[in-house]
Amino acid sequence: MSASDQKTELRRYLQIARDALVWKLDGLGEYDIRRPVTTTGTNLLGLVKHVTACELGYFGWTFGRPFDERLPWSEQGAELNSDMWATEDESREEIVSLYRRIWAHSDVTFETFDLDSVGRVPHWPAERAEITLHKALVHMIAETHRHAGHADIVRETIDGAAGHTTAYSNLASEDGAWWAEYRQRLEHSARAAAERWEN
Repeated sequence: MSASDQKTELRRYLQIARDALVWKLDGLGEYDIRRPVTTTGTNLLGLVKHVTACELGYFGWTFGRPFDERLPWSEQGAELNSDMWATEDESREEIVSLYRRIWAHSDVTFETFDLDSVGRVPHWPAERAEITLHKALVHMIAETHRHAGHADIVRETIDGAAGHTTAYSNLASEDGAWWAEYRQRLEHSARAAAERWEN
């Protein structure tokens, strides 16, 4: 596979994760996209906000390509964890639009640099701060898919919506009755295993 083909494939996997993450906001009200669903406060809009800053870091700052807009939650002295939730003053449209503008900024990085081009991650320890664009892409694909997975679970917890996208669910079945029976079977099996192995 040529370097050009490799880059195209890596970009495709990154875009799949980007699209999946943003899709998890669709059809939900303001409260539901912001509300903390886990003990550590995981929420849908916060996941998008976090990945926005990550992508700018790895494909902007790392390769000497500053962005012409401020991300206050990524600046020195920002409140701890402020990249993981949206305040009442930050709109969904503002955050998603910013994410899309940073995608475009990243896409220019992909077009400008070769996979073996070296950048420097400002927040990594000096001894490993130098990375190639290839490594940055792999890192960001993993990061975005990880958070898209979080979003899958958060969204299902909120309203039961599950799957990869509206066009392609990637689920075993679309039938609600099948899932109810499946879940009941798993619950029964889990209880039986606990009785068998814990007593």
